Amino acid sequence: MTVQKKTKLGILGVAKINNRVIPSFARTQFTELSAIASRSQEKANAAAKEANIPKAYGSYEALIKDPEIDIIYNPLPNHLHAEWTK
Repeated sequence: MTVQKKTKLGILGVAKINNRVIPSFARTQFTELSAIASRSQEKANAAAKEANIPKAYGSYEALIKDPEIDIIYNPLPNHLHAEWTK
């Protein structure tokens, strides 16, 4: 039996909605919650610590450029979606 590699997931932002989605991401057998980013390194560190996420970035760009991240969840406000998903 082949072991499937988990998809590494990153989250843009430390919005309140993450309190609802992080537990779901953490429970799935197909993804590994690997990183979270904020415009503030301090906020990213706090969110990562609280949710047991191994990487915290102080900019969205740093998370987007991480070659280990396979997919990014974007819970930013609607008016920012296009800017950060290009």
